[in-house]
Amino acid sequence: MPKPNVDSDEKSLISIIAGSTSDKVVYKKTEEILNENNIKYDLQILSAHRNPKELDEYIDNCDSLIYIAVAGLSAALPGVIASKTDKPVIGVPVSAKLGGLDALLSIVQMPPGVPVASVGIDRGENAAYLAIRILNLMK
Repeated sequence: MPKPNVDSDEKSLISIIAGSTSDKVVYKKTEEILNENNIKYDLQILSAHRNPKELDEYIDNCDSLIYIAVAGLSAALPGVIASKTDKPVIGVPVSAKLGGLDALLSIVQMPPGVPVASVGIDRGENAAYLAIRILNLMK
């Protein structure tokens, strides 16, 4: 199972899961905002297609309250995560092809019962801001 990517024993409030290291420029924006706000998070690189078993294990054992899923192309990752948890999932479409419209449409077209919030294409920072607002509701 992937190990949490944090340096302390404190629980991560947010899990950032990216489908590929090629999405780094986008998930780094998310990390920057969470770091600026002193929010503990965990970062994993797990593809819904290439690492399905590891993704399942991570979700089954994750204590985070919110998932941020960064994915391009078919962008199945946010929907797969949302199908396996009742925690909030925020999808971040990446502009890998077709200007990111393929990823955006994939993220927002979830079937009933599999809700995924979406931010704009390549807007990892907005995913962090949305996650922080959700956390503020939990206080």
